[in-house]
Amino acid sequence: MTLAYWCVLIVILLPYVCTVIAKIVGDRFGPAANRDPRAWLDQQQGMARRANAAQLNGFEAAPAFAAAVIIAHLAGGAQQGTLDTLALVYVASRVAYVLCYLADLARLRSAVWFLGVGIIVALFCVAA
Repeated sequence: MTLAYWCVLIVILLPYVCTVIAKIVGDRFGPAANRDPRAWLDQQQGMARRANAAQLNGFEAAPAFAAAVIIAHLAGGAQQGTLDTLALVYVASRVAYVLCYLADLARLRSAVWFLGVGIIVALFCVAA
């Protein structure tokens, strides 16, 4: 399995890390948080709420990245090192995105999000 494929797995798992963060910093973590987790997360404020938002964005972004990596591999137009590098930069951008969300750095978070979208586009372009 290529490094780029491992990066897809990391990107798929990252939203779950955000869920754990939301529950750790959230209000009254415990059985109530697991009885109706979506309602509980909707009631959170501050960092817990932002961690949940980062989680949701992670679930939204992961399919596009996974498709870009798979298509880039199948198209065969790019060197493996290029695909691996782009995938690693994307993972770094997603980690930075989560950290910016948690720290409430909205402008920087948006810039990092655009970087991630650019990497997805680049994966398609290098495969062409």
